[in-house]
Order: sequence, then structure tokens, then C-alpha cells
Amino acid sequence: MTEAVPMADSPSAVEQADAVVVGARCAGSATAATLARAGRRVVALDSARFPSDTLSTHLLWPAGVAELSRLDALEAVTELGAPRLTKAYAAGSGHAIASEFPQVDGIDYTLCVRRSGLDHAVLRTARAAGADIREKCRVTELVWDGERCTGVRYTDSDGRPAEIRAALVIGADGRRSTVAKLAGALDPYESEPSGRNCYFAYWRDASTEWRDTAAQWRVGTDLGTAFPCDDGLLLSLVQPPAESGKLRPGDAERRYAAALDRIPPLRERLRGCEQVGRVRSATDIVSYFRRSSGPGWALPGDAGHFKDPVTAQGIRDALHYGRLLAEAVAPVLDDPVRLDRAVAAWERRRVRECREIYHWTNRLARGTDMSPLEVELYRAATGDLDLAAITTGIFSRTRRPAELYTPARMARLTAGALWHHRGDPRPVLADLAHEINATAHEFHTSCTTLRGTPPPVPPSSTGTATA
Repeated sequence: MTEAVPMADSPSAVEQADAVVVGARCAGSATAATLARAGRRVVALDSARFPSDTLSTHLLWPAGVAELSRLDALEAVTELGAPRLTKAYAAGSGHAIASEFPQVDGIDYTLCVRRSGLDHAVLRTARAAGADIREKCRVTELVWDGERCTGVRYTDSDGRPAEIRAALVIGADGRRSTVAKLAGALDPYESEPSGRNCYFAYWRDASTEWRDTAAQWRVGTDLGTAFPCDDGLLLSLVQPPAESGKLRPGDAERRYAAALDRIPPLRERLRGCEQVGRVRSATDIVSYFRRSSGPGWALPGDAGHFKDPVTAQGIRDALHYGRLLAEAVAPVLDDPVRLDRAVAAWERRRVRECREIYHWTNRLARGTDMSPLEVELYRAATGDLDLAAITTGIFSRTRRPAELYTPARMARLTAGALWHHRGDPRPVLADLAHEINATAHEFHTSCTTLRGTPPPVPPSSTGTATA
């Protein structure tokens, strides 16, 4: 897959490839598989040995499942045994919304697959496509020729130093991306701290009635979910309001149990279930956009863009934009000018396509009580199938949040909320003013920092050039 050439100042060899991918989970393997199928020589490096777990809520809406199909990985993922979730259920403030999922490329179901199996299946797909996947390899440096990235230096699985030169270095190495740091792009140009923390655990599922349902409950300021997954397990996640300070031993377990107690219908869903393993946590969550392209480098997946897990969009976007990046650059890897244009256009596309769901996700991550307008939305959706379908479609990326908040629909929701608060309309009016201000802020952000042309990385941030 790669060609070695002698390196004058080293007893080892410098390899040549068309592209090197740092990180071989969802984004990295999707990129590597697509490049390999296009006939390109691609090496993917990962510090883990697979199968390997990682912190993730790992729900795939139909759009995410469709990406697995496009990657030819769906059969391998299906063999892991996660049930098809064909029903969506959301409840809040005494109102419950039940709906089916929209079809994406003929797929009308959701999957919840633990990352150890999911990532390994996608990695095996990339390897079968012809990508050279190397595990237990840690990248230590980027190689530069002036301001252009031309490769990586890394330690291999035996701890020996090695180097690969490539037309494109793809950093698919997550939120703490080494490539982003070494490229001077680690600090986001747009970010929004979450109002929620995240705690989750697996349970041995005792229910047969709910094994086909992805369920979410909101009670007060708390949000909780129950997603049946592979091996007869259930992923139950809670997102209470964020608390400051580092977690001490036992805090995650206590906060998780306390949140479950505050969400009685989720506790009822878990009745008869046995918790398996420890509670896992994610705190100090920040959604962001980083500069994700430059001469000779690009950042798909969480390395370049991350959204709060409250809407479970990360895996779909990792697969989707990893594939799109590979499709964009595969024909032009031999032409630096066209390559730079392709990665820049890919980045602009991701920003344009993700900014609306980014704003919507941040709204759901506020960590506050359901507002009067949110309660009215739930109330209306219980009897309005189209409204319920729009809501479910937003998660699946087949509908846009703008379709939910049209002027006519907002007027009806406001009128309904005022009727139900006719004794004291002030909370509704305050909520309406808040929503107007939030919408104006989102519009301004979309027209400025998220207009689709991210600011350049300062030239000095890439460090000393080494040919």
C-alpha cells in the first residue's frame, strides 16, 4: 500500500502515501475506506488496539445507519445484534409524542451500537477496502514544508520512530485532536458551553415491550433516555444541569442515581433491569467549530466540529463528512492547488450544513426547565402527526429546525401557550422575548463566525518548517 524511500539522516525509511489518516474510528475509517476504494494509497494510524471502547452515546438515527450502508459496513454492524429501533418516543410535562422514523435511503430505523463493536466493524470495512490500518501507533509531529503539511512522524506499535509523507494529513482523532493542536487549530473560532452534564450506564434490559423504542423523557430541568443496544443491553443516559468543579470519586454514580430518581418514568423503564458496569461521565461539554482545513491537512469528525450529545449527531456527521472529504480530495491529491481548494470547499460545506442543527442542539442543551413554548410544542405534537414527524426528522437530518419554527407555527404555539397561561401570561411573554433574542443571536452567528468562511490559522502557529 505504501512505497518506502531512503531517509538520509535516519536508518529507517520514510514512507510515501497519498494520504495519512490519524485516528481510525468512525470519521477516520470512513475517510480511509472511501479513499482506498478510489484507488488511493492511504495509511490510517490509531493509538488504540481494536476492538476498543471510547466515551460516546453512540446512537445512530436513520441518516447515520444510511451512512453505514454507503460505507458497506452495515452488514458487519448488524451482526453485532443491536435491535432495530422503529419507534420514537418523547415525553415532557405530561405530554407524550410517539412517531415513526423517516426513511433515509430506504432505512427507517435507528440503531444503538456500543462503540467497541461499531468502531471495529467500520475499521474492518476500511481494511477490507484496501486501507493500511496500523494500530498502537501514536503521532508525535507533523512534517512541514513551509506552511504546507507534508506528513507525520509517529511511534509504531513497537515504540520505534517512523515517518510517512503524504499529500494530505487527515486528523480524525477526536475532540483532543493531536493534529488540530499541531496545526495550530485547537482553539475553536465558535463555541457554546453546554448547560448540561452527561452520565450514562448500561443495563441488562428486562423489557420486551420497549426493545424497539428509542425513548426520551424531560422532567423539570433533567433529561433522560433509554436506548436498547447490542448484547441484550440498554443504554440509559441522563443530562442534568451542569455542575461546576471536577468530579470526585463516586460523584458520577451519585449524580446519575439522583437524576434517575428525578425522572420517575425512566426509573420505571429500568424496573427489573440490572446495571452492568460503571457509570460513565462527560462534563464541561463545549460545542464548537474549529478551523478544519489548511495546506495539506483537514479535520473531519469531532476533531473539527462537535455538538452536545443531547441530539446524538456525532457519529452520523463523522461518517458523513469523512466520506465527503475523501470523495472531494481523491481526484485531486496529485495537484496541491486543487487539493487546497477541495478541502476548503469541504469545510465550508460542513459549516453551512451543520450550523442550524448546531444552534438547535445548543437550545436543547440549556439545562433549564421546559419553557411554556416547549410545553406547548409537546402538547400540540401529541395530536399533530406532521409536527411529530418534523421533530423526529430533525434528529434524522431529513427536516430542518426552521420547519418547526415557522412564523405561522410559532404564532399558533404562542396563542396556545397564552391560553393555557391566561391567568398569568408573563412567563409566555418572557419566553417569547427570549426566543426572539436567541433567534437573532443565532442568525447573527450564522452570518458572521459561521458564514462558511472560517478564519485562517495564523502562519506562525504551524511551527518550524521541516522538509
